[in-house]
Amino acid sequence: MSTATAARGTATRPATPRGTMPLAGHVREARRRAIRAAVSLLVGIVIGFALSDQILDILRAPIEELALTRQASLNFETVTGAFDLELKIALFTGVIVSSPVWLRELFAYLTPGMTRREKKYVYGFSAAAAPLFVAGCVFGFAIFPRMVSVLAGFSSDQDSTILNASYYVDFVMKIVLATGIAFVLPALLVMLNCLGILSARRLRSSWRISVVAIALFSALVTPAADVLSMFLVAVPMATLFGAAIVITEVHDRRALTPPKPELSSCSA
Repeated sequence: MSTATAARGTATRPATPRGTMPLAGHVREARRRAIRAAVSLLVGIVIGFALSDQILDILRAPIEELALTRQASLNFETVTGAFDLELKIALFTGVIVSSPVWLRELFAYLTPGMTRREKKYVYGFSAAAAPLFVAGCVFGFAIFPRMVSVLAGFSSDQDSTILNASYYVDFVMKIVLATGIAFVLPALLVMLNCLGILSARRLRSSWRISVVAIALFSALVTPAADVLSMFLVAVPMATLFGAAIVITEVHDRRALTPPKPELSSCSA
């Protein structure tokens, strides 16, 4: 190969660092992953719409139990209120059902600019975040009937409890989403520790503040008079936080342990 040919070959090489992606590539990658996430969300919405009647029956169960002692029912203020409510339930269900897919696509889009070590930890977080989020949502869905019973119990038996259906479903959604996000936070702490952003020592030293924050969060998402519901929310969160401290402690100790020297198989 001549010198001129080698020079031309060198000139045609990209000047960008190895492994980087041009702006157009980022746009195409973002569009491709956004389409996948949107398709999974659409499938989840269709599933949610098909199950909306059964989900609404579950949401209505505490009201029907309340109706045994007083007049209680859900109220639709507009002609399209029932249809709008089914769409809201379908969208809410779609977000939860498709969460493993859109979480994976989100983190898969962020990882190309990371090192191999960072990718490993981020993928581990995404693998743990999806089931934790779903588990938290299921947990919130399981405890909301007691909350409704406690809150409605402040009125006397002579009163009527006529609830706006849209407001009632929004109330349940906030509880479910809040518990779902709360269950993911310990996994986020572990990922930050693995990336070197948050040390186990700092996390351990702030356990008092964390316990107070968990108690405040539990008090905000549960009725003030229902201590049992607050306890049911706080205990799993505190347990997950304790597990996060243990995992970060193990990770930091392994990081501080010097690697064992390898014995060479060849002698000088």
